[in-house]
Amino acid sequence: MFSFLKKSSSEAAPAAPETPAPAPSWRERLFKGLAKTRAQWGGKLKSLFSRGKVDDELLEELETLLLTSDVGIEATTHLLDELKKAAKRDKLDTPEAIQKALSDALIETLRPLEQPLDVSTHKPYVIMIAGVNGAGKTTSIGKLAKYFQGQGKSVLLAAGDTFRAAAREQLQTWGERNNVTVVAQESGDPAAVIYDAIAAARARGIDIVLADTAGRLPTQLHLMDEIAKVRRVIQKIEPDGPHETLLVLDANIGQNALQQVKAFDKAIHVTGLVLTKLDGTAKGGVIAAIARQCPKPIRFIGVGEQIDDLRPFAAKDFVDALFE
Repeated sequence: MFSFLKKSSSEAAPAAPETPAPAPSWRERLFKGLAKTRAQWGGKLKSLFSRGKVDDELLEELETLLLTSDVGIEATTHLLDELKKAAKRDKLDTPEAIQKALSDALIETLRPLEQPLDVSTHKPYVIMIAGVNGAGKTTSIGKLAKYFQGQGKSVLLAAGDTFRAAAREQLQTWGERNNVTVVAQESGDPAAVIYDAIAAARARGIDIVLADTAGRLPTQLHLMDEIAKVRRVIQKIEPDGPHETLLVLDANIGQNALQQVKAFDKAIHVTGLVLTKLDGTAKGGVIAAIARQCPKPIRFIGVGEQIDDLRPFAAKDFVDALFE
């Protein structure tokens, strides 16, 4: 079934309203959100680079720092190689020049992941969202709905997590906050709920369908089979769908994110990532590991609990927030 979830006198002269403080920009929120990861890097990097030369001692200490920041072996090796090349080519001899060389190498490593989502190719544009329990999947759907509405798009939510009643209720709350329709059932087959949602979106001329799915671990093979079934059912009503399959990753898990990407990709062909909770971890370096070992576009990153704290990933802004 479909559920539609919308949205004294005084003689004394009123006091002039206070001018509200301007809301922080996304760049400001990003810098604040990456404070823990930056703290892991910042002081140590300045100390390393203060000697003003790229020698074996610096490279060894930098390697340790990158590895403990969840950058991963492949990305760490790549970044160190790029720094050595720059040192030889450009005769790096100041802390600022060394830091800029490392920053530039990291930006170039991450830039291939910077691929904004284009939702204009289909209507409705069907986005299936997957992830393990606790990754922030349902919350991310609510924030994505708000983001797409800000782009002038109409949105419909499909409560495809039929196993957890709290997930359905949470999604309905987000629907009320964003004034969007939520298609839900008290119980039943998640694939059927999402099928009905796509049919409703077609009938109502909705631009985007955000389809929630139940959280599951990659080791739960029967549940991975089930989510693969959801994908097949979507294709019955939308042969090219889902047009995007987003995997939501909790940044706190560090290197374990790589295993999740590989396992979900095998089951449902992941086309993009949402990296959440970057504000609560010092493991933001895992993005570099993803870039080198399982490069999937990072469509969005989350750096806070507010509804506007989920935005498209931009490599330069991200790296600037790590180093400054």
